[in-house]
Amino acid sequence: MDNGPLTNTLSETSNYMAWKADEPDGETTYHLELNNITLHFFKEEWVEFLELIANLTKTK
Repeated sequence: MDNGPLTNTLSETSNYMAWKADEPDGETTYHLELNNITLHFFKEEWVEFLELIANLTKTK
């Protein structure tokens, strides 16, 4: 039996990918792969990051 996380790709382009992992301990983590850099977020951090991106799209 595999006890690893269940992963799901949220969005993907030719250079970037956003995915989430449902960890065996019940925690959900989110990941952004930006070329050779990967950023890891817990759920609360991910929500704040999405708010940041939404605010960026509102700026001129």
